[in-house]
Amino acid sequence: MKNADVKYLKVLATQYPNIAACATEIVNLNAILNLPKPTEHFITDVHGEYEQFRHIMSNASGAIERKIEDEFGNSLGIPEKRTLAMLIYYPEVKIRQIEGKIKNKENMEDWYKVTIFRLIRVCKNASSKYTRSKVRKALPKDFAYIIEELMAGRPDVADQEAYYNEIINSVIRTGRASQLICAFCYLVRRFTVDHLHVLGDIFDRGPYPHMIMDDLMKHHSVDIQWGNHDILWMGAAAGSVPCMCNMLRNSARYGNLSILEDAYGINMIPLMRLAMECYEGPVSKTFDVRVTDDDGYDRSFAEIDAKMHKAITVIQFKVEGKLIREHPEWDMEDRMLLDKMDLKKGTVKVEGVEYPLNDTFFPTIDPENPYELTPEEQDVVDRLRNSFLQSERLQRHVRFLYTKGSLYKVYNGNLLYHGCVPMNEDGSFMEVALYGKTYSGKALYDILEHYARKGYYSLDPVDKKRGEDILWFIWKNKNSPVFGKQKMATFERYFIDDKATHEEPKNAYYRLYEREEIVDKILREFDLDPKGAHIINGHVPVEVRKGESPSKCRGKLLVIDGGFSRAYQPKTGIAGYTLIYNSYGLILAAHEPFESLEKTVLNETCIHSHIVMDENVVKRKTVADTDTGRVLRDQIEELEELLEAYRSGILVEKA
Repeated sequence: MKNADVKYLKVLATQYPNIAACATEIVNLNAILNLPKPTEHFITDVHGEYEQFRHIMSNASGAIERKIEDEFGNSLGIPEKRTLAMLIYYPEVKIRQIEGKIKNKENMEDWYKVTIFRLIRVCKNASSKYTRSKVRKALPKDFAYIIEELMAGRPDVADQEAYYNEIINSVIRTGRASQLICAFCYLVRRFTVDHLHVLGDIFDRGPYPHMIMDDLMKHHSVDIQWGNHDILWMGAAAGSVPCMCNMLRNSARYGNLSILEDAYGINMIPLMRLAMECYEGPVSKTFDVRVTDDDGYDRSFAEIDAKMHKAITVIQFKVEGKLIREHPEWDMEDRMLLDKMDLKKGTVKVEGVEYPLNDTFFPTIDPENPYELTPEEQDVVDRLRNSFLQSERLQRHVRFLYTKGSLYKVYNGNLLYHGCVPMNEDGSFMEVALYGKTYSGKALYDILEHYARKGYYSLDPVDKKRGEDILWFIWKNKNSPVFGKQKMATFERYFIDDKATHEEPKNAYYRLYEREEIVDKILREFDLDPKGAHIINGHVPVEVRKGESPSKCRGKLLVIDGGFSRAYQPKTGIAGYTLIYNSYGLILAAHEPFESLEKTVLNETCIHSHIVMDENVVKRKTVADTDTGRVLRDQIEELEELLEAYRSGILVEKA
């Protein structure tokens, strides 16, 4: 045995000091390998739609309903099962509703007893995949002893029946029944989904990304693949002015500027003052806020929001123009259009073609130097940037994105990312030049993530500036994996009516991903065996209305953005896809729009979901088939070496 191996075993021996401890852990780990594979839940492109997000999280995309069906089958009627499911989804709200209906104390106590017994059964079913140790660690502190006894007890055995029933009776007598029911409901949800994957775009469009982030930070096990809209907020929090301006423009476009103030404490007064002073009179309809009557937007702010929208849009084009000049290697000169405007003629040249402008009122643009900020604009930029850097809640959320997030994730044999792997029409990986070197495929993802982290964390000013610039590159460049289009036609969509200029051609990836050899090539690039592996893809909404399917290449690639955001739902026809991956295989579900909590809970009208794809495995997967299983097998191998070292006398046991 090598000296290095002995040294490592000595370190391991501090944790397992004798043969008994070592052998016991080997038995434990081998047993865990044979447990069923825990359930994973995939969601993407939430776009600030908190109510829809919360409902999907609460019902685990139908997995909880399936647990109830497995446990009770025909022994409970459909209304009773629906009530139990809704109780698990929204326990506090449902309990208040039921307590308001049942006025008789004895009847209420009977309901408590029946409900607790049913929840115990569902909780046992949901937790059956886990070790007693893992279950114990998940128990809420206030009810840990009670829940453990109820789940482990045997009320059908005469010696335990009285003991078991008295626990429940005592909980009711002490007025803690509703709290225990809530605890069981949250446990069922906790055990039903072991790990959550969020494939990007938590932010923008919808009004409550901060509430989604707060919930994600409380989640027991989550990873995030950054979307292009998340990158914007990460860049703004890092101090990137172009990212900040894009993010503010999006917020103004969808009526969310007030959320920035209320949720993140971003001071919008400097921008409002600039807008009122520089953009007097009516503003072009181009800058109208994109909301519906159902969005709860206060239309008394519509006029000032439109002015602020225009003010920050002009600032964005100016700061982006300067950045594009700094990086000619990024090949983005076609996005510099302020200098192509002829305000006297009311036209602009795009790719050599002259188009009429629908708006020629630009009081802050100097035709001789169109990309120079006015002193007033510079002051606004400086104040806003400082406000973003000092927003404690925003910084906390962005640090969480960096800690739990990445541009891609390989997990249990699947490849997860938001966007695409940039490709040429011939199926080769696109080569992208960044700071003097060329990258493609997986290496491109890795270097972009490397710089994205430097943009937020680096203390070196040069590295930090490079990282900030790359964050904006990831948002907008045609070679960015999370953007995946030839151009972002923001200017054209605002100022040119000809819709032909609004087109944003997609990367060749989206024309090639139905070909098996292409999907297999991508999987191999990320060190995955194409046999049995899948690509889980967010970013581009699947247009169900046009007959498009989320399942590509015979189910090897799954595009699960179906329109969580209300802004996309008229186009997609649904309200998002989610994916469940349990020990039996993959289940892809499509969801209808979430209308209201009142309709859902009080009327027990759950949003309709239907199964799009159900891919079952031939043999039920166990922990041994997962990434965790590989780690456990390595640990077992090391422990067996330690065991042999004890038995051969190389190491001496400790008492």
